[in-house]
Amino acid sequence: MDKREAQRIRKEEKQRAAAHREQGQKLLLKIGLFGVAPILLLFTLYIVFSQGPTYSTVEIADNDHIRGVGATPVSIVVYADFQCPACATEHQTMTRLWPDIRDKAHLIFRHFPVTSAHPHAWTAALYAEAAANQGRFWEMHDYLFANQGIWAGLTNVEDEFDSYALQLDLDIEQLHADIDSDAVVRKLRNDQRGGNASGVRSTPSLFVNGRPVVQPTADRIRQLVEEEFAAADSAD
Repeated sequence: MDKREAQRIRKEEKQRAAAHREQGQKLLLKIGLFGVAPILLLFTLYIVFSQGPTYSTVEIADNDHIRGVGATPVSIVVYADFQCPACATEHQTMTRLWPDIRDKAHLIFRHFPVTSAHPHAWTAALYAEAAANQGRFWEMHDYLFANQGIWAGLTNVEDEFDSYALQLDLDIEQLHADIDSDAVVRKLRNDQRGGNASGVRSTPSLFVNGRPVVQPTADRIRQLVEEEFAAADSAD
Protein backbone atom coordinates (compact mmCIF):
# COMPACT_ATOMS: atom_id res chain seq x y z
CA MET A 1 0.00 0.00 0.00
CA ASP A 2 1.50 3.32 -1.03
CA LYS A 3 1.52 6.43 1.15
CA ARG A 4 -1.36 8.12 -0.69
CA GLU A 5 -3.59 5.06 -0.31
CA ALA A 6 -2.83 4.87 3.43
CA GLN A 7 -3.77 8.56 3.85
CA ARG A 8 -7.06 7.94 2.01
CA ILE A 9 -7.92 5.04 4.28
CA ARG A 10 -7.15 7.04 7.44
CA LYS A 11 -9.26 9.93 6.17
CA GLU A 12 -12.22 7.63 5.52
CA GLU A 13 -11.85 6.09 8.97
CA LYS A 14 -11.86 9.54 10.58
CA GLN A 15 -14.97 10.48 8.58
CA ARG A 16 -16.75 7.29 9.65
CA ALA A 17 -15.75 7.91 13.29
CA ALA A 18 -17.02 11.49 13.12
CA ALA A 19 -20.29 10.35 11.56
CA HIS A 20 -20.67 7.70 14.25
CA ARG A 21 -20.11 10.27 17.00
CA GLU A 22 -22.66 12.60 15.42
CA GLN A 23 -25.23 9.83 15.26
CA GLY A 24 -24.57 8.99 18.90
CA GLN A 25 -25.00 12.60 19.96
CA LYS A 26 -28.27 12.87 18.04
CA LEU A 27 -29.51 9.68 19.69
CA LEU A 28 -28.63 10.97 23.16
CA LEU A 29 -30.37 14.26 22.38
CA LYS A 30 -33.53 12.44 21.30
CA ILE A 31 -33.45 10.30 24.43
CA GLY A 32 -32.98 13.42 26.53
CA LEU A 33 -35.83 15.23 24.82
CA PHE A 34 -38.19 12.29 25.14
CA GLY A 35 -37.19 11.87 28.78
CA VAL A 36 -37.20 15.51 29.86
CA ALA A 37 -40.07 16.86 27.76
CA PRO A 38 -42.80 14.84 29.54
CA ILE A 39 -41.38 15.91 32.89
CA LEU A 40 -41.40 19.56 31.83
CA LEU A 41 -44.93 19.17 30.48
CA LEU A 42 -46.16 17.58 33.69
CA PHE A 43 -44.48 20.30 35.75
CA THR A 44 -46.05 23.03 33.61
CA LEU A 45 -49.49 21.42 33.87
CA TYR A 46 -49.09 21.11 37.64
CA ILE A 47 -48.25 24.81 37.96
CA VAL A 48 -51.17 25.85 35.74
CA PHE A 49 -53.82 23.65 37.32
CA SER A 50 -52.64 24.18 40.92
CA GLN A 51 -53.22 27.91 40.53
CA GLY A 52 -56.67 29.13 41.36
CA PRO A 53 -58.60 31.88 39.62
CA THR A 54 -57.70 35.52 40.13
CA TYR A 55 -60.19 38.34 40.59
CA SER A 56 -60.25 41.94 39.48
CA THR A 57 -60.84 44.91 41.74
CA VAL A 58 -64.54 44.90 40.89
CA GLU A 59 -65.13 41.22 41.62
CA ILE A 60 -65.68 39.40 44.90
CA ALA A 61 -64.18 35.96 45.36
CA ASP A 62 -65.76 33.28 47.50
CA ASN A 63 -62.68 33.31 49.75
CA ASP A 64 -62.29 37.10 49.94
CA HIS A 65 -62.22 38.67 53.39
CA ILE A 66 -65.02 41.22 53.59
CA ARG A 67 -65.59 43.77 56.33
CA GLY A 68 -69.10 45.11 56.19
CA VAL A 69 -72.04 44.04 54.04
CA GLY A 70 -71.15 42.84 50.56
CA ALA A 71 -74.48 44.08 49.20
CA THR A 72 -73.53 47.74 49.73
CA PRO A 73 -72.95 49.43 46.35
CA VAL A 74 -69.38 50.59 46.95
CA SER A 75 -66.51 48.12 47.04
CA ILE A 76 -63.16 49.07 48.57
CA VAL A 77 -60.38 46.63 47.72
CA VAL A 78 -57.03 46.98 49.44
CA TYR A 79 -53.88 45.03 48.63
CA ALA A 80 -51.62 45.19 51.65
CA ASP A 81 -48.53 43.82 53.37
CA PHE A 82 -48.73 43.33 57.14
CA GLN A 83 -45.12 44.47 57.66
CA CYS A 84 -45.47 47.57 55.49
CA PRO A 85 -45.51 50.76 57.63
CA ALA A 86 -47.60 52.60 55.04
CA CYS A 87 -50.14 49.75 55.18
CA ALA A 88 -50.36 50.14 58.96
CA THR A 89 -51.04 53.85 58.43
CA GLU A 90 -53.72 53.05 55.84
CA HIS A 91 -55.28 50.59 58.30
CA GLN A 92 -55.44 53.31 60.97
CA THR A 93 -57.00 55.69 58.45
CA MET A 94 -59.61 53.13 57.44
CA THR A 95 -60.38 52.29 61.07
CA ARG A 96 -61.16 55.94 61.83
CA LEU A 97 -63.12 56.38 58.61
CA TRP A 98 -65.08 53.14 58.69
CA PRO A 99 -67.98 54.25 60.96
CA ASP A 100 -68.76 57.04 58.46
CA ILE A 101 -68.84 54.85 55.34
CA ARG A 102 -69.88 51.39 56.52
CA ASP A 103 -73.49 51.91 55.42
CA LYS A 104 -72.34 52.64 51.87
CA ALA A 105 -69.29 50.46 51.35
CA HIS A 106 -67.70 47.12 52.11
CA LEU A 107 -63.97 46.53 52.50
CA ILE A 108 -62.09 43.63 50.89
CA PHE A 109 -58.57 42.75 52.04
CA ARG A 110 -56.20 40.91 49.72
CA HIS A 111 -52.68 39.78 50.47
CA PHE A 112 -49.71 41.35 48.74
CA PRO A 113 -46.63 40.60 50.88
CA VAL A 114 -43.52 42.29 49.50
CA THR A 115 -40.95 39.86 50.88
CA SER A 116 -37.98 41.57 49.25
CA ALA A 117 -38.48 44.52 51.61
CA HIS A 118 -40.37 42.87 54.47
CA PRO A 119 -38.99 39.43 55.43
CA HIS A 120 -41.81 38.62 57.90
CA ALA A 121 -44.67 39.71 55.63
CA TRP A 122 -45.25 36.24 54.18
CA THR A 123 -45.36 34.58 57.61
CA ALA A 124 -47.76 37.24 58.88
CA ALA A 125 -50.03 36.67 55.91
CA LEU A 126 -49.97 32.91 56.53
CA TYR A 127 -51.05 33.43 60.16
CA ALA A 128 -53.87 35.77 59.13
CA GLU A 129 -55.10 33.36 56.47
CA ALA A 130 -54.87 30.37 58.82
CA ALA A 131 -56.82 32.35 61.43
CA ALA A 132 -59.49 32.89 58.77
CA ASN A 133 -60.08 29.13 58.74
CA GLN A 134 -61.21 29.50 62.35
CA GLY A 135 -63.34 32.55 61.60
CA ARG A 136 -60.92 35.10 63.06
CA PHE A 137 -59.27 36.73 60.06
CA TRP A 138 -60.14 40.32 60.89
CA GLU A 139 -59.13 39.90 64.52
CA MET A 140 -55.69 38.58 63.50
CA HIS A 141 -55.50 41.27 60.81
CA ASP A 142 -56.02 43.96 63.44
CA TYR A 143 -53.55 42.37 65.88
CA LEU A 144 -50.81 42.19 63.24
CA PHE A 145 -51.17 45.84 62.25
CA ALA A 146 -51.59 47.08 65.82
CA ASN A 147 -48.41 45.31 66.93
CA GLN A 148 -46.35 45.79 63.77
CA GLY A 149 -43.82 47.93 65.65
CA ILE A 150 -43.13 45.01 68.00
CA TRP A 151 -42.78 42.04 65.65
CA ALA A 152 -41.33 43.75 62.58
CA GLY A 153 -37.90 43.95 64.20
CA LEU A 154 -37.82 40.41 65.60
CA THR A 155 -35.65 37.65 64.20
CA ASN A 156 -38.19 34.93 64.92
CA VAL A 157 -41.81 36.03 64.71
CA GLU A 158 -43.61 32.71 65.12
CA ASP A 159 -43.69 32.83 68.92
CA GLU A 160 -45.06 36.37 68.83
CA PHE A 161 -47.74 35.42 66.31
CA ASP A 162 -48.61 32.34 68.36
CA SER A 163 -49.23 34.63 71.34
CA TYR A 164 -51.76 36.60 69.27
CA ALA A 165 -53.45 33.35 68.31
CA LEU A 166 -53.70 32.32 71.95
CA GLN A 167 -55.25 35.68 72.83
CA LEU A 168 -57.81 35.02 70.11
CA ASP A 169 -58.52 31.55 71.54
CA LEU A 170 -57.45 29.83 68.35
CA ASP A 171 -56.58 26.15 68.14
CA ILE A 172 -52.78 26.38 67.77
CA GLU A 173 -52.30 22.90 66.36
CA GLN A 174 -54.95 23.49 63.72
CA LEU A 175 -53.49 26.92 63.00
CA HIS A 176 -50.03 25.46 62.35
CA ALA A 177 -51.50 22.71 60.17
CA ASP A 178 -53.37 25.30 58.10
CA ILE A 179 -50.25 27.46 57.77
CA ASP A 180 -48.51 24.51 56.12
CA SER A 181 -51.46 23.67 53.88
CA ASP A 182 -51.46 24.11 50.11
CA ALA A 183 -54.82 25.89 50.26
CA VAL A 184 -53.51 28.72 52.43
CA VAL A 185 -50.37 29.19 50.36
CA ARG A 186 -52.43 29.10 47.15
CA LYS A 187 -54.74 31.83 48.50
CA LEU A 188 -51.79 34.14 49.14
CA ARG A 189 -50.24 33.49 45.74
CA ASN A 190 -53.55 33.97 43.93
CA ASP A 191 -54.10 37.28 45.71
CA GLN A 192 -50.65 38.37 44.56
CA ARG A 193 -51.32 37.22 41.00
CA GLY A 194 -54.60 39.10 40.96
CA GLY A 195 -52.89 42.19 42.32
CA ASN A 196 -50.22 42.03 39.63
CA ALA A 197 -52.90 41.69 36.98
CA SER A 198 -54.69 44.75 38.42
CA GLY A 199 -51.54 46.87 38.26
CA VAL A 200 -50.51 46.66 41.92
CA ARG A 201 -46.83 47.56 42.19
CA SER A 202 -46.59 48.72 45.79
CA THR A 203 -48.51 48.60 49.04
CA PRO A 204 -50.96 49.72 50.09
CA SER A 205 -52.89 49.76 46.81
CA LEU A 206 -56.51 50.74 47.26
CA PHE A 207 -59.38 50.70 44.77
CA VAL A 208 -62.90 52.13 45.12
CA ASN A 209 -65.24 50.36 42.69
CA GLY A 210 -62.16 49.61 40.61
CA ARG A 211 -60.87 53.19 40.69
CA PRO A 212 -57.30 53.36 42.04
CA VAL A 213 -56.78 55.74 44.94
CA VAL A 214 -53.41 57.38 44.44
CA GLN A 215 -53.31 59.00 47.87
CA PRO A 216 -55.58 57.04 50.23
CA THR A 217 -56.23 59.80 52.74
CA ALA A 218 -59.46 59.73 54.73
CA ASP A 219 -60.85 62.69 52.78
CA ARG A 220 -60.00 61.17 49.41
CA ILE A 221 -61.49 57.78 50.26
CA ARG A 222 -64.63 59.42 51.66
CA GLN A 223 -64.99 61.55 48.53
CA LEU A 224 -64.74 58.55 46.19
CA VAL A 225 -67.15 56.51 48.28
CA GLU A 226 -69.69 59.35 48.21
CA GLU A 227 -69.30 59.72 44.45
CA GLU A 228 -69.74 56.02 43.77
CA PHE A 229 -72.65 55.73 46.18
CA ALA A 230 -74.42 58.71 44.57
CA ALA A 231 -73.82 57.21 41.10
CA ALA A 232 -75.28 53.88 42.19
CA ASP A 233 -78.26 55.62 43.82
CA SER A 234 -79.03 57.67 40.70
CA ALA A 235 -78.77 54.55 38.54
CA ASP A 236 -81.55 52.98 40.61
